[in-house]
Amino acid sequence: MPYVVTENCIKCKYMDCVEVCPVDCFYEGANMLVIHPDECIDCGVCEPECPAEAIKPDTEPDLEKWMALNAEYAQVWPNVTVKRDPPADAKEWDGKPGKLETSFSPEPGQGD
Repeated sequence: MPYVVTENCIKCKYMDCVEVCPVDCFYEGANMLVIHPDECIDCGVCEPECPAEAIKPDTEPDLEKWMALNAEYAQVWPNVTVKRDPPADAKEWDGKPGKLETSFSPEPGQGD
């Protein structure tokens, strides 16, 4: 039962979660993070650390597309274990709806 990164991470990309993850299961895209479902140990320490409230347990309803997106991109994006500063405009994007359709990038991030 892993945790899942959802839409509100897009263009916010706060990395507080990366800093607390004991198993380094976060992977970095150009403008969001994902959690590798096979590496997540379901400890839950990342969820309260996310200022954008973008991390959810996979037991919540209607997360199927996010579980699939996390699983897909965790296979191709680089692993990230070091917290970096969020984008300068992260607060402007926090809470905006429809970011998956308008702002998601499949490009990898910089990783460690």
